[in-house]
Amino acid sequence: MDLNIKSQENVEYMIEQIKSKLRMATGAAMQASAFSVNQYDDIYDLYDMVMNKQNLSISEVEAVVSELGQLRGNR
Repeated sequence: MDLNIKSQENVEYMIEQIKSKLRMATGAAMQASAFSVNQYDDIYDLYDMVMNKQNLSISEVEAVVSELGQLRGNR
């Protein structure tokens, strides 16, 4: 998968990977299809940060979830 290509498929992949890494209990409520390719760069930055961290603190997880919520709301 080439994440340098801005596509809805890549957006959905990154969201699913973020949810998996965060072990989001409410992950089902945050559907990857609710995010737009128009937000690709922001999602990619978030994905890159989450995937490159070995562990995330509770406050970091809360910040990521908050950011995802804002991105989802800005379709």
